[in-house]
Formats: sequence, structure tokens, C-alpha cells
Amino acid sequence: MKRIWLAAAASAALSWSAPALAAKAPPGPPEATAGLSRQDGLVPVYVDAAKGRILLALPAPGADGVAGRYLYVTALKTGLGSAPVGLDRARLGDTQVLAFRRVGGRVLAEFENPRFRAAGAPAAEQAAAREAFVSSVVWSGRIEQALPDGGLVIDVSSFLTRDVIGVADAMKQAGEQGYKPVADLTLADPAAVKVFPENVEFEAIQTFASDTPGPETRNIAPDPKAITLVVRHSLVKLPGPGFVPREFDPRSGAFDALVMDYAAPLDRDIVQRWARRFRLEKTDPGAAVSTVKKPIVFYVDRAAPEPVRTALQEGAQWWAKAFEAAGYKDAYRVEIMPEGADPLDVRYNVINWVNRATRGWSYGQIVADPRTGEIVKGSVLLGSLRVRQDMLIFEGLVGADESGRGGPNDPIQVSLARLRQLAAHEVGHSLGFAHNFAASSQDRASVMDYPAPRVKLTDGRIDLSDAYGVGVGAWDRFIVDWLYGEGDPVAKAAKAQATLRYVTDQDARGVGTGQPHAAIWDDGADPVAEFARVLAVRKAAIAAFGPQALRPGEAAQALKRKYAPIYLLHRYQLEAAAKLLGGVDFSYAVKGDPAAVARVVPADQQRAALSGLLAAMTPEALDTPETLIPYLSSGQSGDTDRQYQIEVFDGAGGPVFDSLAAADVGAGMVLDALLAPDRLARLTDQHRRDAAQPGVGEVVDRLLAQAFAPASGRMAEIARRVQVRTALELAATARRPDVSPAARAEIGQRLADLATRLKAAPGADPSDRAHRLTLAALLTDKEELVRVLAQPKRRPEAPPGMPIGSDED
Repeated sequence: MKRIWLAAAASAALSWSAPALAAKAPPGPPEATAGLSRQDGLVPVYVDAAKGRILLALPAPGADGVAGRYLYVTALKTGLGSAPVGLDRARLGDTQVLAFRRVGGRVLAEFENPRFRAAGAPAAEQAAAREAFVSSVVWSGRIEQALPDGGLVIDVSSFLTRDVIGVADAMKQAGEQGYKPVADLTLADPAAVKVFPENVEFEAIQTFASDTPGPETRNIAPDPKAITLVVRHSLVKLPGPGFVPREFDPRSGAFDALVMDYAAPLDRDIVQRWARRFRLEKTDPGAAVSTVKKPIVFYVDRAAPEPVRTALQEGAQWWAKAFEAAGYKDAYRVEIMPEGADPLDVRYNVINWVNRATRGWSYGQIVADPRTGEIVKGSVLLGSLRVRQDMLIFEGLVGADESGRGGPNDPIQVSLARLRQLAAHEVGHSLGFAHNFAASSQDRASVMDYPAPRVKLTDGRIDLSDAYGVGVGAWDRFIVDWLYGEGDPVAKAAKAQATLRYVTDQDARGVGTGQPHAAIWDDGADPVAEFARVLAVRKAAIAAFGPQALRPGEAAQALKRKYAPIYLLHRYQLEAAAKLLGGVDFSYAVKGDPAAVARVVPADQQRAALSGLLAAMTPEALDTPETLIPYLSSGQSGDTDRQYQIEVFDGAGGPVFDSLAAADVGAGMVLDALLAPDRLARLTDQHRRDAAQPGVGEVVDRLLAQAFAPASGRMAEIARRVQVRTALELAATARRPDVSPAARAEIGQRLADLATRLKAAPGADPSDRAHRLTLAALLTDKEELVRVLAQPKRRPEAPPGMPIGSDED
């Protein structure tokens, strides 16, 4: 109807004179930007403070309708403060190529899909590759004003208030149910706009509400039913031409950006990988060593207090020597963040100091161009409570009175040494370097491993003088040269593989993985020998542990929290030793590499690993000294501290320490390592191919022999506790669908035989007799056994060892 009326009005106007028409024409619409403050830069921005609006003046659309193409980066300016949820201050979202595209009277915000391409092909082939795969239109807004030069003014306020970080999903995955955006409490912030020549920064205040908040938000939020975060949005100028991508090599230890190139010749893979790296260009390309056009500079967050801030700067600076060795002079440096600078500004590479309610992971993040893999910003998140946990451990090892004294056993100095290593590690990620979890097997060859503190015994006393290494290692110098240096990267990778080991995250982190040189938080070339050494250190540390671990005036209940990591000092070296059992030494080889042939760990080394692991299951190894137990049952009045609550062993009612629960946890760690489904599958196959190799049956026989070895006195009840845990873990393993049929059969038969033996020879001791007959009855009553195995709290859980967070979960 409106169009008909307008047409009729236009027809009637033909009879008017021109002067009359001019006199009676209605005034034009007011300009959308009238009266608004304008900021010029990458894109002109108009701020409407009164109405809470943010307007962009986009350039005139091209023939394809695109009115501007940018890198789009999101981040959290403020965090939830919860390590398990992971919504941390300065946590980055994804980096997208964002195109603003005009369609009629509206502008679409479209994430393009550069991962699928036909590079260098004729236009028709490129269009076919582009059009075969979806893009993502994430927003549309009406055109507020068309500018004389063809540009378009749009209001992006509602674009900025979307849940781009995925807060609702992150809360749900962490068990914080029901959180949804609240429209009335979510708005773009005009006062936060910052406009620069190569980037524009916006912020939105976003509130999420739930009627069923979980323990994390109840512990943190002033009103757990409503959490408010500030989200940063950045539009960044696309990197210009001149960046030369480097083809990824599986031997390199770099991060890769995967693309599908449909223009690839038939004798090349369509799937191609480019290593992610900064653009680093020499001012003198012909010189072996040259300065660079734009150095890589990382800035340490001013939020980090001293002496932490200096330690972070010192550790992150370690990479400078590796860059110089690769031919780049003054190409990398670390400085303190300038006063008033914005850590989320894409122009700064930042080492952020992040606070949480409980300790958690640190991260090395990157903003990279999805088209090429070029890194345009590095952003490191260092959790501030990790150093507090280090202090707690070192105070437990040498005593709190050593703090501040200086020297090799000063917990403060050792913790700062760890922070230097941590800064180098996480900055390494932001430079493009992946983990290398084999480096610890080659005498600290890389800061990109997770380092265990090298705790020694000197004259029977704890010695922390060599707890952490200093500087980057041989692998680190290689990866800097491979990723950034000149010369043939293929030849460099082949040369490095001949002398240096490299193992990735996915092949090292899990307890069931079988690369014998790869584990986390481990040390030493021989994992079994190192495990025996660590057990000796642990024994001495437990014997010396006591109230001296407390600081003056510290609550006595803190002793329980400090005891847990001392009691479990061997937990990660245990996993490292277990990697030999059913282990296979493999590499990331290419055709022609000598290392292309994987080798099964020799049988004698596998059996030595099994013996070493079983030594950690003896009652003597699992006992807590009688002289120590009375000190571990102190209570504390006042509100519960969640940081303390989640990091102690389960008690025997209130604050009473349960030494049998601790023993149960210690035995469970051995069982979890031995009975990992992947390990059982490898044992079955290796024994099938070579009868001299240990199989599942041999492992279970030796496990049962150790668990049911005679014990007396105070050790007898620990032995009985271990026997129940062992039998139940074996029964649970035999019922797991991811355990091979052969392993399930071996375990099931041995449990049946065990029940027969226990019933036939229950023993004369009343406690032993009751225990054995009850366990035998449970193993033969299938329905009752299934019910017991299904109980959610049938086994005490270990206090967290690694930084608490979603990655560990």
C-alpha cells in the first residue's frame, strides 16, 4: 500500500510547476551522524553517548558488495575468576576474517572461510572453491546513512552485544547450568571506543543470568544468579603483502594452520599446512646477522608485582639469544608495559598477569591471519596463584623458615626461578612453538616441556639448588632457527631429528600414551631410574615434614594442604615410568628418515618399569608416619576457603586426617597407570607378536601378587585397603567397553581365580578372614559387584596436581 501511495503522489506532482514543487518538498532526513563525536582511524567511528550507540562509516562497497574486510578479534577484558570455567581476563576468542557486505538496505557481517581455496588458479576455479563451502553471516544491520562518496554508516551496537566468546556454553560445560544473556543488562559501551590507524577497539558489557548457579559462581560472584563480563571487540587492518608462509614440517615443533588448496597438482596433497609465525624481515637481507624492520616486542603486565614482574621479564628474554643465533640482531626483546597502555590493544604483545579464585593453567595465545598463519599479536596469560602453589610445595620440602634467607633452598628464589621458566614457556607458544614433552629426557633441551622441579638429596637432606634450568635449550635454538631463520627448513628438521627428540601434546599428556620418552612434569633420561630416585626423595621429604612447613602465625590446618603434594611428589614420574610398559618409540618422520621405523620397548625395560611401579604400591611406601599424623588433624573456624578445600585428601570426618584414604589414592595412581585401556591393548598386541614381551596376564599376575603380599602390624590395614582398591579397579576395567576383549578375558579369569583362593584360604587373623571372605563374596556376586562399581564415591579422589582447569578435566 505504501508504494502505491507514493506512486500516485508522484503522478499527481507532474501537474505542479517546478517552483511550486521546490517550495513544497519535505525536508530530507537528518544525517545519522549529526551531533555525534567522530574519531578517525582505520574506520571513522561516531559515538552517540546519549543513546548508547556506536556507528561505523564503512568505505564504499566494491563490485562484490564488500564495504570493508578486516581481522576480527574478541577477548575478555574482565574475567569470571574461575580456573575450571576458564573465562579469564585477557582470554582470546577466535580470529576471523570479517567482511561487511551490503545487501539492499542492510549490511551483513560475514565471517569468510579462507581455509578452503584454490590458490593461484583461474578465477572460475577460485570461485568454485570459495562457493563450495559455507561462510557465516553472524549479524545484519540497516544502513543508517549513505555518504556522498558511497560509504555507508551503520550502527554496530547490537553486533557488539552478541555472545561472541561463548560464555553461556563455557558455563554449561563447566557445570554452571542455565546461564543465558540478559538483553536489558547487555549493551555496547560508547565510552570505551578507541580508534587507531590500524585497529579499532570496542567493548560491550554483557550480563548472564541463571536460577541454578553452580559452586564456582557461588564462590566468586557477589550475586551468583547474575554474572557480568566486559567483552573486547577489535577490528584490525588485514596484514599487507610480503609475508612468506612457511610450510609446516611434522618434525619441527611448530603450530600449523591447515588449509585445503583445490588448485594443488595431482601429485601434491590438497590438505596443506602452514606454520604460524611473526613476520620478521631483515633490514639487510644479504647479511648473515642483521637487524629487522619490526622487532618482536613482548610487554610484561604492570599488574604483576615485584619481584614477579622482573622474573617474568628475565625469563621471557631468554629467547633473545636464540633469535640472534638464527641471524636476527635485536629482533626480540621484552619490556615492561608502558604506563596507561591497553593490554588488549592488538598492537601490543603482552604477558598478562591473571588472578583467579583457585590456581589454574597458564596460556600462550596468538592472533593470526587465518589466510596465511601470520601472527599479528601474542597474548600470554599467567595465572598468579601458580607461584603460590610452588611456594607451598617448597615450604613443605625445606621448611617455611627458609623463605627470604636467600640461597639455593629459599622457596621464594626457587619459585622465581620457576616463574622465569614459565614466562619463557608461554611466550614460546605465542611465538609459534608447540610443546615438546620429550625434552626432559635430554637434559632440559627445551623450555617447551613441563618441568618437574629437580629435587635432590645431598647428605640426606633436601637440595633445591638445581630445581629449574636457566635459559633456552638445544631444541629451543633449533625451533627458532627453523621457524624464523633462513636456509632450507627441510634439511634443518632432518638434521635435528638425528639428535633431538620431539613429542607432541596428544602423544604425551594422557596416562595411557606409550611414547617412552614423553611425559609431563617428569625428568631424566631413564624414567624408571628417575622414578626410583624420586621415591627416595619422597621418603626423605615425608620423614622430615612437619610443623616447620608452616609460616609464623599460619593456621595449623594448612599443613594438610602442604602435605598432599609432598605425599604425591612422585605422581608424574610414576606416569613417565609407566610409558615404558607397552611402550613404542616412534617419531614424526617423513619418507627417508631413519627414525621412520617405530620400535617396541625391549621386554627387560618393560618389566623393570613394572617392578618400579609396583614398588610404589607397598604398604610401607603408602604409609604416613605415626609421628606426623597428629599434626594433620587441626581444624579451622570461619568460612570455608575453596582454594584449601579442594586440595586436601578426603578426611575421616571433619578435619580428621585419614591416612588410609591417602594410601588408597597413592595405590590408585599406580592402578590407573597400569590399567589404562590403551596400554592394555598394546600389551596384548605386543605379546601376540612376540611371546617374550609381557602381556596383560603377566601384568595382572604381578599386580595381584604385590597387592596380596603378606603384611602385618600397622601395615596390614593398608594392605587390605590396597587389595580392595586393586580388585575393584580390575573389575571395573574388565567391564569397560574401551578395553580390548582379550584384556577383559584375562582380567576376568584372574579375578575369578582370586575369589576362589580367598575363599579357600581366608587366614586365621579375624580381620584378614573377614576381609578376604567379604571380598571373595563380592567378586562372585555379579549384581552386587555392578552396584558397588556404580557408586559415585567408591574411590577417594586425588587432590589436583596439575594446575586446576578445564584442560585437566
